[in-house]
Amino acid sequence: MTAAVELLQHWIAHLRDERRFADNSLDAYQRDVAAVLGFLTQHLGSEPSARDLAELEPRDLRAYLAHRRQGDDALSDRSISRALAAIRSFYRYLERRHGVANARLALVRGPRLKRSLPRPVSEASARDLIAEAQDQANEDWIGARDAALLTLLYAAGLRISEALSLTGADLPLSETLRIVGKGGKERIVPLIAPAREAISHYVQLCPYALTEDAPLFRAVRGGALSPRMAQALMERLRAHLGLPSSATPHALRHSFATHLLANGGDLRAIQELLGHESLSTTQAYTSVEAQKILQLYRRAHPRA
Repeated sequence: MTAAVELLQHWIAHLRDERRFADNSLDAYQRDVAAVLGFLTQHLGSEPSARDLAELEPRDLRAYLAHRRQGDDALSDRSISRALAAIRSFYRYLERRHGVANARLALVRGPRLKRSLPRPVSEASARDLIAEAQDQANEDWIGARDAALLTLLYAAGLRISEALSLTGADLPLSETLRIVGKGGKERIVPLIAPAREAISHYVQLCPYALTEDAPLFRAVRGGALSPRMAQALMERLRAHLGLPSSATPHALRHSFATHLLANGGDLRAIQELLGHESLSTTQAYTSVEAQKILQLYRRAHPRA
């Protein structure tokens, strides 16, 4: 019988080559399922095979989930749910491609999660972050780069990975931008004039050749700017401006959606702009806006 670890590699190759999953998603899926297979090796006394996966009992999977809740590296409820989702996705692939089915595992339920609301920054804070990025840098071109990146995230609602995937081939920018998002899905986002101007200013100052196959956003030594560098930038800016830890690069995407909705934006249009597959994901922003209205009411109403 085929070893389970070999089937895992086939699945990851399928997600990478056919489903076009992002590297971060691939790493998370591989890590979650490899952890299960490692546990089963000890639990069963040998490396699991395809037959072992087909014959796995719900109690075996529950034993793994219980194991991951213990020790210094215990997983949170959200991480447990993510791991269980990865396992189920793996099994769906096994059934479709290799005829390895196990309907009993559908009996295993993950923890009930309290849905967390997006935590955007205010319109004033978004402007302050962009201005501070420009002023805080040691070199003009780096300040222009940082301001352009944050402006792009806020103006177009991009994920940080989407913004950093842009190359010289995307120049010169027009009024729309073609973005390849999660799962290789393409969408068209409008690009307002301030965003185009910020990027144009950065391009003029950038000391590196922005050829068609080169990354648009460059690090100090000329390599590609990484997501971790963008996160570190936001950490410095929010510390200087006194903003909460929720002020991350992704918070600018939340701000894009929340501020559009607050100013009369259509929920379906915002769904398309964000690249959400499900409208229910976008509807989380209506809860954010409703909370804001309630807060204003409680502060302003004389009997509140």
